Amino acid sequence: MGHGAAGVQTTNPADPAQPLYCQAEGPVPALQQHRPRLRDDPTTDGRSVRKQGMASTGVGLRVQGDDNLQSMLVGSVMRKVKSRTWKKQRYFKLQDDYMTIWYKSKKAGNTHSTFSVSDLEAIRDGHQSEVLLSIADEFPADRCFTLVFRGRRGNLDLVAESADEAQSWINGMRTLIENLENMGEREKLDQWIGDWFRKADKNNDGRMNFKEVQDLLKMMNVDMNEHHAHRLFTMADKSQSGMLEDDEFVLFYKMLTQREDVLRVFQAYSVDGQKLLQSDLEDFLREEQLDEIDMQPHAKQLIERYEPSDTAKLLNAMTFDGFLMYLGSAEGSIFNPQWRGVFQDMSQPLCHYFISSSHNTYLMEDQLRGQSSVEGYIRALSRGCRCVEVDCWDGANGEPIVYHGHTFTSKILFKDVVNALENYAFKVSEYPVILSIENHCSVEQQKVMAQHLNHILGDKLLKSTLEGKAPVELPSPEDLKGKILLKAKKIGGLEENFNGTVEDPQSGEVSDEDEVAEINEDNLHRESICRRIKRSTQRLSKELSDCVVYCKSVQFSNFKHSRIHSKFYEVASFTESKARKHLREAGTEFVHHNSRQLTRVYPSGFRTDSSNFNPQEMWNAGCQIVALNFQTAGEGMDLNDGLFGQNGSCGYVLKPSFMREVGSRFDPETPQQRDCYQPVILTIQVISGQQLPKVNVKEDSIVDPLVRVEIHGVPMDQAKQETRYIENNGFNPVWYDTLRFTIHTPELAMVRFVVEDYDKTSKNDFVGQYTLPLSCVQQGYRHIHLFSKDGTRIPPSSLFVHVRITELE
Repeated sequence: MGHGAAGVQTTNPADPAQPLYCQAEGPVPALQQHRPRLRDDPTTDGRSVRKQGMASTGVGLRVQGDDNLQSMLVGSVMRKVKSRTWKKQRYFKLQDDYMTIWYKSKKAGNTHSTFSVSDLEAIRDGHQSEVLLSIADEFPADRCFTLVFRGRRGNLDLVAESADEAQSWINGMRTLIENLENMGEREKLDQWIGDWFRKADKNNDGRMNFKEVQDLLKMMNVDMNEHHAHRLFTMADKSQSGMLEDDEFVLFYKMLTQREDVLRVFQAYSVDGQKLLQSDLEDFLREEQLDEIDMQPHAKQLIERYEPSDTAKLLNAMTFDGFLMYLGSAEGSIFNPQWRGVFQDMSQPLCHYFISSSHNTYLMEDQLRGQSSVEGYIRALSRGCRCVEVDCWDGANGEPIVYHGHTFTSKILFKDVVNALENYAFKVSEYPVILSIENHCSVEQQKVMAQHLNHILGDKLLKSTLEGKAPVELPSPEDLKGKILLKAKKIGGLEENFNGTVEDPQSGEVSDEDEVAEINEDNLHRESICRRIKRSTQRLSKELSDCVVYCKSVQFSNFKHSRIHSKFYEVASFTESKARKHLREAGTEFVHHNSRQLTRVYPSGFRTDSSNFNPQEMWNAGCQIVALNFQTAGEGMDLNDGLFGQNGSCGYVLKPSFMREVGSRFDPETPQQRDCYQPVILTIQVISGQQLPKVNVKEDSIVDPLVRVEIHGVPMDQAKQETRYIENNGFNPVWYDTLRFTIHTPELAMVRFVVEDYDKTSKNDFVGQYTLPLSCVQQGYRHIHLFSKDGTRIPPSSLFVHVRITELE
């Protein structure tokens, strides 16, 4: 690991006999006084934080003159709407911290609620939710808006008293969200500290006594002995008032969060222990981070970007604070920022890409009694999903409806789904969206479906082959930008369109009840399901058939038949168990099939709770459309988010070359037999954790964290290893545990970091996770910024690790 190895023993500059790292008692407070600093370092004490309302640091400065925010600070009475019949008046107000929205009922004595601007993902204006659409006749669009929360929390639909007031809140909220997204790491941390300060300051006097500080430590997941906590409290209490004011609390927090783990690395590369000269930083970047870019300008750029001290910048040097800022930034994270944008070749045939895909997209919950909602489509598309599913049935008044057939799920209109597609298909990605239709409608209502698709989507709907000639392979994502493709049954094929022969519409049998058919084939005898199995013999309308171009749904017989007879534009769908069977019996054939045409895999019909299978198995076979229940959090969606977090989160990821070449003979069961086989060793030293969230609501409970590293890939690569657990410390646990993995197919491997709260009597509680492709991992000393169970960031929770990837000799 070079001379920055994590095992270096460092001494306290104040007292060389005392080690800096003191696990039993937490951070050594003397560091705060003696840590090498340059004269104008803004963190020398807490005074750099504005006294009034810490959390408004940065935000307040940027937005104080904003008229919209000024009126939000005064507050407004608005209607909170839950349904056509539930509309209640509430008083909404932005708090002085520019971060918290407070609201309460107009009736006296009713409790109030708050939420943070950081909880919000977006603001939608007008009637852009089912609830607001349902009252469109009562309240005009210019008075309505929807607050969309991160994760799986429900939206908040509001109606303002006037159009101007609505616009003021819409613009103001968007300003606040944008400000938050543009905050630097330091501002985000100050923001977070401010949030805790307000939570702990029970009597709202802007000061905290020692009892309040002790309560705060418990809330923050710190189990610290009273004597040590009191010593830090006294040192931070510069005014000697027995209370900590906001700037003193910042000082206290910084003492509490000394990063000896990072200081070790810093001092190993610093000549004088006070700063890294540019040449020292270059050594660190070369030897530890294995950066291969032009080192001198890169090091200079990092100093310019992350060093807070102007004096240090003039010396072309980086202080410890600058070093910490760099390691906590996107450049210091485990995910290589080079792979964040669209960097892959997007001009290959569609079948050469993994495609982010959703199953039963209309469902918000389980598939027996769950709510169907257009919101499901909006959320999936907003997460970069590029293949959504619609189950269509005959509805009242000649209007097709969407729901999970033969169940108690609620129903929505097909045309509302198409409207959502029109509005949201290309907001986060310009690459094509596949609309996978499971069609149970009569010919009459199929015609209505075709009308809606044509009328609402217009030019976005792909109606004919590109360039108007008979193609020989699928077009590319690049060719299909801004287009929506229908995947459904089709009368005849593409060839007939060019040689003038089209089958008789009456001969096109619809048998699109794929899931029901698969259950029947598997001969599974569950009465409730067996009773509803009826093979459809409906006919297909020519109008709907004509909307299908490159994605014709077909029944699959076997690989030999497919190799001889199938067309490149035909798509077969498999239930997860069928796909597994094919993978087991003919892995190489399956990979070969997927190099030529698209395959869709979806969860078993028996997953009534809408749980997910592990998508990795299907990606191992080169299956492109691996459809998951986006509404269900857990390992399956973590892997999906991890794989598609690269390449601009555009929903398309290019498959490895050995899965695209028609002559390739790759079998995921025997990866060592492929050409260019080169296994690697992945070594991860899990060093420490920072500010892990509490998972147990009990006030006295503190997390006992452990870290599990999981490798998901071909069967030979599937592996898990854990660190030991650290008792009673979710705030700054330290492990220095090393885990090693041999990976045979690195191109397909995903790495998942899971933090759990150890429990010897029952199942460990989930704390946080982060998943990414091995190909996107940056080596060296890296921070891993954790996500919650529902896939949202939980700042400032992180892990600090050292990573090495070496070729197996």
